[in-house]
Amino acid sequence: MQFHEKRRQQFLSEQYFEADIQHALDISIPGLLQVLNAADSDAEDRSRVSGVIAYITCKNFFLNYTAGESIAVLRDSFISVVEAYERASRYYREYTKSSDSPNFGFQEIDDFERIIQLVGLAILLHQRELIPRIHSLISNSVYDRKDAMYEELIGHDLPDRPFLDAWYHQLPYLHLLNATDEEDSEAKIAKMEQYLKVWYASMKNAGWHDSHLDVREDGGAYFGYWAIEAAAIVYLYNIKDSSFRNHIVYPKDLVDFARQFDKQAISTFLVPEKLRVEGGNPCPQTGYWFTPAIPGSLRHFEQGEIMPVSMDSQYGATIWQWSSEQLPP
Repeated sequence: MQFHEKRRQQFLSEQYFEADIQHALDISIPGLLQVLNAADSDAEDRSRVSGVIAYITCKNFFLNYTAGESIAVLRDSFISVVEAYERASRYYREYTKSSDSPNFGFQEIDDFERIIQLVGLAILLHQRELIPRIHSLISNSVYDRKDAMYEELIGHDLPDRPFLDAWYHQLPYLHLLNATDEEDSEAKIAKMEQYLKVWYASMKNAGWHDSHLDVREDGGAYFGYWAIEAAAIVYLYNIKDSSFRNHIVYPKDLVDFARQFDKQAISTFLVPEKLRVEGGNPCPQTGYWFTPAIPGSLRHFEQGEIMPVSMDSQYGATIWQWSSEQLPP
């Protein structure tokens, strides 16, 4: 597939993408790591440089998403983004000499959007074990337990979180919070549509806003405009997204991935990992099995029970198969 066919936003050119990624991987990050690990670097150097590395690592992740990279590959690489921010947090706290210094300032919409994007990605990529680690970037700080939008996202995975009616940025997030409060499904959809409509304009103070207008072939600030948190809410509240799936900032395939992952997980839970088991081996899961090697063979086995072998069969090996119709044991 050609680059322009698989990219997820039309502002990204192949030349810009390749130049920006390669400069980051070949020049920027190696040079910054050299400074970070230099014997004469001080706490301020380590804090500043590790913060830039985290920014570039996250930018590369979003560039790859915008360029059309598969969600499965992105899922594997997301941990590197979280680790980069953890390292930046460690050095920033070393520099400030405070274990409570937050990586992100909630009053800055760029920072706030970034951390809720990280939480949203952990939810959508089914890496929710990373949410406590993401939360640790601001936990026990002045921002902890102070913003309703942030609490809405992490509250599904972290215990004892507060219900708040306060926020640092009313727009655009109030529309998203309202979507979670609505009982009627159509009302939820309407709030989501409102949110996506005002999202980009509400980001006017973010450093990357309008960066697509200055896309140079040798790089720039653009990495894609994505309301990740909107997709996370759509997934968490099972909101039908057919009316806004094609909105430019809505990452629909992340929602599709999350939902398909759920279906596969349910299937894995209900159906054994091995759908076919050769006779003489233990049963991998309690339930009804049959084998073409034995007429009328449908029977119930307990997990661990040895599956019989037919000694008189034209089929050769006796292969037991999981029955699609599970009867009461």
